[in-house]
Amino acid sequence: MKVLVINSGSSSIKFRLAEVKETGHGEWSVEAASLEGAVKDIGGPASVEARGADLAPVKTSLEVGNHIEAFRVLFDRFGGYFRTIAAVGHRVVHGGERYLNSTLITDDVEAGIDALSELAPLHNPACLAGIRGAKAAWGSSVPMVAVFDTAFHQTMPQVARHYAMPADMAERHHIRRYGFHGIAHASLAHGYADCAGRALEGTRLITLQLGNGCSIAALSGGKSVDTSMGFTPLEGLVMGTRSGDLDPSVVAYLSVREKVTPAEVERWLNERSGLLGLSGRSNDMKELLRAVECDHDERAAFAIGLFCYRARKYVGGYLALLGGADAIVFGGGIGEQAPEIRRRICQDMGWCGIELNDERNRATHGLRPGSGAKVSTDGSRPAVYVVAADEETWIAKETARCVRRQQS
Repeated sequence: MKVLVINSGSSSIKFRLAEVKETGHGEWSVEAASLEGAVKDIGGPASVEARGADLAPVKTSLEVGNHIEAFRVLFDRFGGYFRTIAAVGHRVVHGGERYLNSTLITDDVEAGIDALSELAPLHNPACLAGIRGAKAAWGSSVPMVAVFDTAFHQTMPQVARHYAMPADMAERHHIRRYGFHGIAHASLAHGYADCAGRALEGTRLITLQLGNGCSIAALSGGKSVDTSMGFTPLEGLVMGTRSGDLDPSVVAYLSVREKVTPAEVERWLNERSGLLGLSGRSNDMKELLRAVECDHDERAAFAIGLFCYRARKYVGGYLALLGGADAIVFGGGIGEQAPEIRRRICQDMGWCGIELNDERNRATHGLRPGSGAKVSTDGSRPAVYVVAADEETWIAKETARCVRRQQS
């Protein structure tokens, strides 16, 4: 089954076309991509990048006004690759309580995703733009599947899902902890299993997806039992522009003091906070590390320190929750590419058996998607790994499973 995977951002589309094969017992394997790439900076002068098994890397620039136009460009340039696809899989961030598994996209499902945009305002609208752009390109001739980030966390126990607020109010408004980055956390767990050569059954893992958005999850037997993001992706760790954990009274307090609506304060917490707000300089961890090294920027240093403090605090809490762990797994742009951040998060954790190997920790560049490397000493318990998350492979498998279920 040839599956096209779409991962849409507010101004970008990442895509991968790959053959997915059923191996038996509900399992699927994914062949190497025959075509993959991205359209970046949609809404103005955009870049189109692509490479494939029989296509030399190409990169061109042109004006692309919206996601629908972006798909037209892809279809015009690479239509020969797309003619035989069996399904399109879309990453969707928030599925709420309604979408607990990967779901075939209908008009009703599309409307449901739209209704959940108020809970993920930075993400669901972009996912919808990708869905609508793909529908404009392919119409109803190709089945499309929504693969939800929240679905992976449906295994969390009730005590991890609930906030301590009036139960009838929470139930009436569907307020609970949903968790996000589920596709990435699933991919990190499976990448660890492949790298360590062991099954996920019986394992206890702590996975850290650290990028512009950041989250941490506690996994038992490959299933989520807790995660840092909650009702929306704003809760939890310090992120690029998001505050993470915050006393909720701050919203009302700032609303009164700054004479703005609570919605405006929430926008500040989503778009002006985190590393950007702390440093006053950037939400890019590479730039902040460079600012500390080259400019001795104290605000940048403090932002990095708080970022690592919050992550280490969660690691300690999840070690207690799981009763220990077999491994701590880092992924995401920061988790994979910033050995200094891994070092800082793991430092002073010898009390629980964590011991990084400095040479291994510095030598993790160039990992292939889905592959991993051990960065702790052989005696470290728990072990520490870096895995290059492969969300596209996970989405491709989920899409194939969903289409096969529908056909059955």
